[in-house]
Amino acid sequence: MNSISLGPIIFGFIFGFIIGSQIKYNSKSTEKFTIASFAVIIIAAVVIAWQIGQFPFYDDIPINTAFLFAIIGLIFGKLVLGRKK
Repeated sequence: MNSISLGPIIFGFIFGFIIGSQIKYNSKSTEKFTIASFAVIIIAAVVIAWQIGQFPFYDDIPINTAFLFAIIGLIFGKLVLGRKK
Protein backbone atom coordinates (compact mmCIF):
# COMPACT_ATOMS: atom_id res chain seq x y z
CA MET A 1 0.00 0.00 0.00
CA ASN A 2 1.39 3.37 -1.02
CA SER A 3 1.03 6.41 1.17
CA ILE A 4 1.90 10.04 0.56
CA SER A 5 5.08 11.24 2.28
CA LEU A 6 4.36 14.44 4.16
CA GLY A 7 8.01 15.43 4.69
CA PRO A 8 8.71 16.85 1.22
CA ILE A 9 5.29 18.52 1.15
CA ILE A 10 5.72 20.26 4.50
CA PHE A 11 9.33 21.32 4.02
CA GLY A 12 8.73 22.43 0.43
CA PHE A 13 5.80 24.59 1.50
CA ILE A 14 7.69 26.10 4.45
CA PHE A 15 10.73 26.85 2.29
CA GLY A 16 8.60 28.44 -0.42
CA PHE A 17 6.59 30.43 2.13
CA ILE A 18 9.75 31.86 3.72
CA ILE A 19 11.21 32.85 0.35
CA GLY A 20 7.87 34.24 -0.85
CA SER A 21 7.48 36.41 2.23
CA GLN A 22 10.80 38.12 1.46
CA ILE A 23 9.87 39.13 -2.11
CA LYS A 24 9.57 42.89 -2.41
CA TYR A 25 6.96 44.45 -4.60
CA ASN A 26 6.53 48.04 -5.62
CA SER A 27 3.02 49.44 -5.89
CA LYS A 28 4.20 52.02 -8.47
CA SER A 29 5.44 49.32 -10.83
CA THR A 30 3.54 48.70 -14.06
CA GLU A 31 3.95 44.93 -13.77
CA LYS A 32 1.08 43.41 -11.82
CA PHE A 33 0.41 39.80 -10.90
CA THR A 34 -3.09 38.99 -12.06
CA ILE A 35 -5.10 35.84 -11.48
CA ALA A 36 -4.16 34.71 -14.98
CA SER A 37 -0.45 35.05 -14.23
CA PHE A 38 -0.83 32.98 -11.05
CA ALA A 39 -2.72 30.34 -13.04
CA VAL A 40 0.06 30.19 -15.64
CA ILE A 41 2.69 29.86 -12.90
CA ILE A 42 0.79 27.00 -11.23
CA ILE A 43 0.28 25.19 -14.56
CA ALA A 44 3.96 25.58 -15.44
CA ALA A 45 4.95 24.34 -11.97
CA VAL A 46 2.78 21.23 -12.36
CA VAL A 47 4.34 20.48 -15.75
CA ILE A 48 7.86 20.95 -14.37
CA ALA A 49 7.09 18.86 -11.27
CA TRP A 50 5.73 16.10 -13.51
CA GLN A 51 8.87 16.16 -15.69
CA ILE A 52 11.21 16.14 -12.67
CA GLY A 53 9.43 13.12 -11.22
CA GLN A 54 9.32 11.88 -7.66
CA PHE A 55 12.36 11.02 -5.58
CA PRO A 56 13.55 7.47 -6.35
CA PHE A 57 12.61 6.05 -2.95
CA TYR A 58 9.06 7.48 -2.99
CA ASP A 59 6.48 5.77 -5.16
CA ASP A 60 3.26 7.47 -4.15
CA ILE A 61 2.47 9.82 -7.04
CA PRO A 62 4.39 10.56 -10.26
CA ILE A 63 5.00 14.29 -9.62
CA ASN A 64 7.62 15.96 -7.46
CA THR A 65 5.58 17.11 -4.47
CA ALA A 66 8.45 19.06 -2.88
CA PHE A 67 8.88 21.29 -5.94
CA LEU A 68 5.15 21.75 -6.44
CA PHE A 69 4.50 22.76 -2.84
CA ALA A 70 7.55 25.04 -2.80
CA ILE A 71 6.02 26.97 -5.71
CA ILE A 72 2.62 27.06 -3.96
CA GLY A 73 4.29 28.23 -0.73
CA LEU A 74 6.20 30.90 -2.65
CA ILE A 75 3.02 32.34 -4.13
CA PHE A 76 1.12 32.05 -0.84
CA GLY A 77 3.96 33.72 1.08
CA LYS A 78 4.09 36.58 -1.43
CA LEU A 79 0.35 37.12 -1.20
CA VAL A 80 0.14 36.97 2.60
CA LEU A 81 3.40 38.47 3.82
CA GLY A 82 4.98 40.09 0.74
CA ARG A 83 7.04 43.14 1.75
CA LYS A 84 6.31 46.56 0.39
CA LYS A 85 9.33 48.56 -0.76
